Amino acid sequence: MTTINLFEESKYSPGLEGVPAVKTRISKVDGINGKLIIAGYPIEEFASKLEFEETFFLLLEDKLPNEEQKRKIVNDLISARKFSSVQKDILEAAVSQNASIIECLRIGAASLSLGATFASSEEESYAVVATFPLIVAWAYRLKKGLNPILPNPQLNLAANFLSMLGISPNSKKIKALNTYWNTVADHGLNASTFTARVIASTQSDMISAATGAIGALKGPLHGGAPGPALDMVFEIANKNAAEEYLRNKIEKGERLMGFGHRIYKVRDPRADVLASAAKDLYELPELKDLYDLAMYVETTSLRLLKEYKPDRTLHTNVEFYTALLLHGLDLPTDLFTPVFAIGRAAGWMAHCLEQKQERILRPDAIYIGAEDKRWR
Repeated sequence: MTTINLFEESKYSPGLEGVPAVKTRISKVDGINGKLIIAGYPIEEFASKLEFEETFFLLLEDKLPNEEQKRKIVNDLISARKFSSVQKDILEAAVSQNASIIECLRIGAASLSLGATFASSEEESYAVVATFPLIVAWAYRLKKGLNPILPNPQLNLAANFLSMLGISPNSKKIKALNTYWNTVADHGLNASTFTARVIASTQSDMISAATGAIGALKGPLHGGAPGPALDMVFEIANKNAAEEYLRNKIEKGERLMGFGHRIYKVRDPRADVLASAAKDLYELPELKDLYDLAMYVETTSLRLLKEYKPDRTLHTNVEFYTALLLHGLDLPTDLFTPVFAIGRAAGWMAHCLEQKQERILRPDAIYIGAEDKRWR
């Protein structure tokens, strides 16, 4: 016989949706009004103006760095971006077994504690944020059959990452990547951030928390690459084919990738930030035609969605402009999720440091099984 407590059942929320689990000063996601607040700042207020190092400082310290603090965090992160020959061997072994780049990042992240001694959780957090770009770039080059490029101690995180991939880090591309990482650095209590906080709440180390967070992000329901949003643009190929292609997809009941969001009921503020960043990046002559086509596809999609689904409010989401921006940086789609993880790692670390001051996370469960079984 099964007994269900009706009071407990009334509190149950599948997926914990709408259930507050922590108090945080790090970020606020307001889907009704289309706002994302990071440490008190609306995302559009700073994302295109700061280097990623400054955003990491903001997440950790709840304030923007002054010039001296900026120099220090930049230098500290440069000093922290290193991994041992053992870790390099582990990455080479993972690549030889055809591990994906996000799998290489998970494996590489777990190995950061090998042979390392950290004086504090803060020092560990610096190692995570500084080293993730190295792991991703190293694994990417190995998978392409190319020799890895060593980090340049004169370059900040964004410029160094592009350089290690073999991409010339001009000013537009550096700004675009900084803007992207700033935009995705934190987004409330999403699955990977919650995973990281649960691990940190046990007083485990930051590297374990970051590794667990990558495991959560790797799932297609959370960190699935935004590549399909741009694939649709490539399939359309020219403006004359756009409306017929899009009508066919809608009439078949297929989703238009890059439109609509589970949380935001109005336009996603991150999409606005990345739209502006993409427009600036795509001023490069070789990218202009693709940008014009993407904008036409967006306009046509929104018009048709309003025609076919007048009862729903569907806007361009962050995936559409993420795909456009990362493609403009010459990044292939298999790098999209790992590059997202590099940016989100800043938020993971801030949440973990905050959670270490709180109680262990231990939610209740509603038992729905039998209670009167006998052994024989």
